[in-house]
Amino acid sequence: MITRKRLATGACALLAALSVALLPTSATADEPVAKESPKVELVLDVSGSMRAKDIDGKSRMAAAKQAFNEVLDAVPEEVQLGIRTLGADYPGQDRKRGCKDTRQLYPVGPLDRTEAKTAVATLAPTGWTPIGPALLGAAEDLEGGEATRRIVLITDGEDTCAPLDPCQVAREIAAKGIHLVIDTLGLVPDAKTRQQLTCIAEATGGTYTSVHRTEDLSRRVRQLVDRAADPVVTPVATEGAVRCADAPQLKPGLYTDREAFGQHRWYRVDLLPGQELRASVSLSADRAVNDDYGVLLRAVTRHGREIVRGSEAGDGRTDVISTGLRYPKPELDDEPGDAKPAAETVCLQISNSFSAPPSVKTTPGMPIELTVDVVDGPSAASDVASFGLGRGWWLLGALVLVGFVAGLLWGWLSRWRVAVWRTN
Repeated sequence: MITRKRLATGACALLAALSVALLPTSATADEPVAKESPKVELVLDVSGSMRAKDIDGKSRMAAAKQAFNEVLDAVPEEVQLGIRTLGADYPGQDRKRGCKDTRQLYPVGPLDRTEAKTAVATLAPTGWTPIGPALLGAAEDLEGGEATRRIVLITDGEDTCAPLDPCQVAREIAAKGIHLVIDTLGLVPDAKTRQQLTCIAEATGGTYTSVHRTEDLSRRVRQLVDRAADPVVTPVATEGAVRCADAPQLKPGLYTDREAFGQHRWYRVDLLPGQELRASVSLSADRAVNDDYGVLLRAVTRHGREIVRGSEAGDGRTDVISTGLRYPKPELDDEPGDAKPAAETVCLQISNSFSAPPSVKTTPGMPIELTVDVVDGPSAASDVASFGLGRGWWLLGALVLVGFVAGLLWGWLSRWRVAVWRTN
């Protein structure tokens, strides 16, 4: 009997151990989801002008190949990298064919350094400069997923396939809200090339760099690839409404949108008693605009009563204009029992007074960057602003008092010295 009991006990223990081993552990269930690898596509100009020998005594194409080899050796393991060319295949004079001359040389994905270097080594300066079609192709290569995406365009000249304006293409890519940044590098650029590449970069929040040496090209491309691997903040695309009732509900974070000239956009934020709303907006003039413009950020109640506003005006000296506001919601004096306090819906309105010359396209709208933060409010929410000084009032008062006393002393000493001088 005792033996049977021991066997039964052992069998139960074994079954329990197997059950525990087969069940998923809490640690496994709580493990964070793996972050999607960032994607980068290098777009290289292989047009006929790349034969020019003005970079370190060698051709622009040779300098680009050397820089690519160095960049491919240094690409971080977590980055999915691809290469696209423009003007690499068609050497003829048929403009229609030349403006379709763009292809993916190496697909976006895990990098095989040897294979990628071999593909780049086969390139030779050939044809046209279809920058617009190449950007559209690169955007398609990077579609899908929520990973950081970046295009690095390297060219020595402006687009030769108008009327497809590359700057307009960049604006349309940015308007899709897919957070695809385009950085541009100009190899020994002239004024027109510099202007076009700057416009492309600014339309998507990227950067433009002028390059005159192989070392500078290699270093800059490496920096941009590394930046894709370690982004600071990824903004969230949103679309404001024409009235508060239909506006999207925003949580603390960074958001991007587009706003037409002279338009109003609405967003909503919930605020609990004892919290403070902090919001700021930046609006970029990514095309030629008339001087004298402004941006307004208002916080109003659902019933239309204005709570606070921030505004800023410009006169054409800068391409970005920003403003912000703060709204602290006081705590409730008497909270009934354990009832959870109701949140207040604050409506944020963004307006602008931009206008453009008749020759400038007004669509898509100009890029907006909206930052929303909700923090614990101060103990005395009613006077948090203090006319912008906060606790600085104490310092200001002390400085005024010290100045007043110093003025009295200086006046008395001056009169005393004059009196002594007259006596002597």
